[in-house]
Amino acid sequence: MIDAYEDPGTPDCRGGWRYLWWLVLRQPGRSAAGAVLASVWMVLLAATPYLMSRAIDDGLQPGNMAALAGWTGLLLVVGAFNAWLSVMRHRTMTRVRMDANFRTVKVVVDHVVRLGAALPRRVGAGEVVTIGVGDVQTISSCLTVVGPGVGSVVVYAVVAGLLLSISAPLAAVVLLGVPLIAVLVGPMMRRLQGAEGEYRERQRVLTARIDDLAGGLRVLNGLGGKGLFADAFRRDSQRLRAQGYRVGAVTSWMQALGMGLPTLFLAVVTWLAARLAAQGRITVGELVSVYGYVAVLVGPVAFFVDLGYQLGRGVVAARRVARLLRVQPEKDTGTHDGPAEPAVLYDPVSGVRVTPGRLTALAGARPADTAAVVDRLGRYEPSAATWGEVRLDAIGLPRVRERILVADNEADLFAGTLRELVCGRREHEDAEVARAVRAAVAEDIVQGLPDGLGSAVTAQGRSLSGGQRQRVRLARALLAGPEVLLAVEPTSALDAHTEAAVADRLRGAREGRTTVVTTTSPLVLDRADTVHYLVDGKVAASGSHRELLDTEPGYRALVARDTGDGDALTAQEAAR
Repeated sequence: MIDAYEDPGTPDCRGGWRYLWWLVLRQPGRSAAGAVLASVWMVLLAATPYLMSRAIDDGLQPGNMAALAGWTGLLLVVGAFNAWLSVMRHRTMTRVRMDANFRTVKVVVDHVVRLGAALPRRVGAGEVVTIGVGDVQTISSCLTVVGPGVGSVVVYAVVAGLLLSISAPLAAVVLLGVPLIAVLVGPMMRRLQGAEGEYRERQRVLTARIDDLAGGLRVLNGLGGKGLFADAFRRDSQRLRAQGYRVGAVTSWMQALGMGLPTLFLAVVTWLAARLAAQGRITVGELVSVYGYVAVLVGPVAFFVDLGYQLGRGVVAARRVARLLRVQPEKDTGTHDGPAEPAVLYDPVSGVRVTPGRLTALAGARPADTAAVVDRLGRYEPSAATWGEVRLDAIGLPRVRERILVADNEADLFAGTLRELVCGRREHEDAEVARAVRAAVAEDIVQGLPDGLGSAVTAQGRSLSGGQRQRVRLARALLAGPEVLLAVEPTSALDAHTEAAVADRLRGAREGRTTVVTTTSPLVLDRADTVHYLVDGKVAASGSHRELLDTEPGYRALVARDTGDGDALTAQEAAR
């Protein structure tokens, strides 16, 4: 089975069938072992009727007790050996499925990491969640065809040969029976693939809505849009339910045929064999063996039908995975190392110019405008932004990521200890961690947890309040110590007292290094060296906080709205 640190290989993303075949080829020895074990196991199941017929014809009917004991003993040995084979077959196929499961998870996670910031723009959140929750398991389950699927074909051929030695008409019925079943079930497989694909697509849309709801419930409440969103979610949920009924209808017919057709098949062959025995054309022992052969075939024939169902669902799931894996990350054409010394960051779209070594604030009525500037300056969006005399996209992306850090106020927090959340990928000295925690005014968080920095924090920091999560994110960004820090709304969830302390300590912690914050809080704006006031995504005015309060009515109104003091806000009150 694939190791957690082993290279999963390069998947074949040209289609669903090719991806499934790639999963088989990545574990050829185990797949071959599963096929051999399943084939021998099923053939020995078919050997049981043959041994019974010999015990009857050679021992019981003529009264030869020695022959009867010999064949009975052999039957016991074969049964015990086959039981062991069944255990080994099941273990092997479980490992085949688990390998496919983990390998798919690994290639998907690796690819998502490679896509990085391009992922949300190229693939919906619902698509990724649906793959992780359902498609991976569906793909691994359909690989059962490697073992029992091959074994069913082998035992089918073996039984047909045994029946041919008894009666050619019986062999003909068996040989023609499965193709007839395939003709009956084939159209349903195509319908199932179409219905399953539509169901998965609707599931993706609904999952995306759930993700949007989880991330924007407060905003929806504030805008009064919760009812509209609930109506849209209800409609999508009802469509998904209706499509699920259609998938269930096709599935129920396939499962009914899977149980009914093999039973009908058994009845027809048994009836023919009984007529031949009554006519004296076959012996009683051969009649018993024919019934046993056909009874053994019920399993493989039913499996052929179930195989169609599993493969139909597996191919749909594999196509979705292959489609995700075909999404390529944005090409990095940069070859420069970047400026040798701190340099000006400039965004020509907005006109924002960031002076090195200073604290710069971006204020605008629409948070999306200031966030877009940060994305361009952090090279998370294609743009003509420059760093010094060089365009950002001409600098190698690894070098940009090493020196410029974008700290989003909704950045993910993975489950782990508080120290792991703050330190990130690198180890840091206790003194460094303590300085970062203090700069983010997060000492109360550490002191309030039972084990301090060693306390466990749940995924996305759900065990913390919104303001605590924001300060943990800020502490993580400060501890990273980037040359350029671009922080998006780092204090939006904090109370005024805590926000003022963060503003003071942030300036001290980043002294002499380039720092950009997006905010409309006067407590933070007053600590900035330069404030760029943006209107419709463009710089309308620049200067200190106090200068803009005196000269820009729009800026003054924006800051007043943020404090909730209305027109009564004066420059001195805003600068408090």
